[in-house]
Amino acid sequence: MPKLKTKSGAKKRFKITATGKVKHAQRGKRHGMIKRTKKQIRQLRGTRVLFKTDGDNIKKYFLPNA
Repeated sequence: MPKLKTKSGAKKRFKITATGKVKHAQRGKRHGMIKRTKKQIRQLRGTRVLFKTDGDNIKKYFLPNA
């Protein structure tokens, strides 16, 4: 059985916290900022934690060694 590899796109997008939760950057801030309100741009700063079931799927399929 070959070793499971981590998906390289996932390791750039997700981080695992010390308690095992999955952090991710918020989407919607790459381009098109002129259309968004200042409030929207401000609220998209920082990172969020994924819901438990989504985080479990990320860890199982995309970050098996994390």
